[in-house]
Amino acid sequence: MVVSILIIAFSFGLLLYWFRYSCILLLRSSMLEVGARGGNAQFSFREVREQLRGAMPMDGFERALERDYHLLTYLIEHAAGLDLNSVEDRLLVVDYRVMQLYYRVMRSAAPESARSALAEMADVLSVLAGRLDKRAGVRSEA
Repeated sequence: MVVSILIIAFSFGLLLYWFRYSCILLLRSSMLEVGARGGNAQFSFREVREQLRGAMPMDGFERALERDYHLLTYLIEHAAGLDLNSVEDRLLVVDYRVMQLYYRVMRSAAPESARSALAEMADVLSVLAGRLDKRAGVRSEA
């Protein structure tokens, strides 16, 4: 019985490690290709990312990122042909939600960890917006 619990706990730990490592690799590789393009003025995740590098308080950043998230998900759901069906895109959406939960837990206990969670949330939104922009550009050129 104890061995089964240890195996399950170890497997769950490895799953979490795989998830975090995969998300970090996806963000790093995607930020290189998305970073070269300019951003849309309606989204605030680039401004939030820049302001997080400074020592500004984090009060309104989560609301701004949540607004961007809802706008992106609305575009994904209602725009024909712009859906994010790949495993990578779905992993990034789950990563956004995990980092949002992590931010809410850590914002008072460890502000620097919460700041890095907000930065990762902004990165995820930047990558998703870049992929939507790329898909929309391909559709409009065709």
